[in-house]
Amino acid sequence: MLLDAVDLARAAAEEEAGVESVGAHVGVHGEDEYSVTHLFEAEHAGYRGWSWAVTVAYAGEGSPVSVSEVVLLPGQDALVAPEWVPWNERVRAGDLGVGDLMPPRENDPRLIEAYVHSDDPAIEEVALEIGLGRTRVLSREGRLEAADRWATSDFGPRSDMARSAPAHCGTCGFYTRVAGAFGAAFGVCANEIAPADGHVVHVEYGCGAHSQVEVDISPMVPVADLVYDDAQLDVLDVSE
Repeated sequence: MLLDAVDLARAAAEEEAGVESVGAHVGVHGEDEYSVTHLFEAEHAGYRGWSWAVTVAYAGEGSPVSVSEVVLLPGQDALVAPEWVPWNERVRAGDLGVGDLMPPRENDPRLIEAYVHSDDPAIEEVALEIGLGRTRVLSREGRLEAADRWATSDFGPRSDMARSAPAHCGTCGFYTRVAGAFGAAFGVCANEIAPADGHVVHVEYGCGAHSQVEVDISPMVPVADLVYDDAQLDVLDVSE
């Protein structure tokens, strides 16, 4: 009786969606011993691959088949909305504007409690002497994420500028090393002419504004040691 209740299921779907929105019967599958679900094509614009699913049930001998539920369900080829992503995970670098506030994630692994442990030996050595003064500081995971991001940026060692540079930032007079664990590989450029001025740069980054760059000012065309002046002619009389 449950398998044959196609007309009952269709009537329930049409009552829910309208006659013009319910298409052909495309399948049926069992839910349990006393219920099955009939599927009908959904004719709604924008709902390609969706089906009206009507579940009918049977309570036992002497009871009529009844409708339990009518829902619209996506099929394998259905057009569905992308998986929802929380707003704080959708924000990307550069999205923050003037006046915007972006608090860190709850239990952000990039930060740890400063009064527990800074996780940076360079800070721990002087922590008792100067006091940290901050509630939280970067964890090891936070430092590694930042280091990887900086190293692969436009101011990293594999950028086009760095590969064409005459020397690395580590040997440049404008390179200012940062403190702490980052100092082994990163510094700040202090050359106003350089494209990286004011940015964190990798020690192996470089540009054409290196402090040791020397420009060859010799003439492009070689000049001979002996010069002939052909603008003035000396006439010699050989008739005698």
